[in-house]
Amino acid sequence: MLPEERELALNPIVQESVQHNKRTLLNTRNMTASLFGVAAGTLGLESYPGFLFYAVLSVLVSALVHFVAADGRPERYFYRPGRELWAGEVLGPLSSYVLTWTLFYGLVRA
Repeated sequence: MLPEERELALNPIVQESVQHNKRTLLNTRNMTASLFGVAAGTLGLESYPGFLFYAVLSVLVSALVHFVAADGRPERYFYRPGRELWAGEVLGPLSSYVLTWTLFYGLVRA
């Protein structure tokens, strides 16, 4: 028996749980992206500093999920933790970020 097969036999992957964790992570990213947009608009960030703000805070959210929510062991909660946690669905919530960023920038600067 291969080591990977042995690991799956001892700790089987439950597809429903993995899907639930992915949905929860996506909901977290969407919600925080909107909150980051509110913060960026209120701070009056423009152009590259605004996108850098989003990138830094997205990495912070991924780190918090990795170290706090998953107790430093995301492989227990995600099928491909590196891809799903750090790279997956980072650009999807970007539209929510830009929408709330421009809305609050307009409200504050008007």
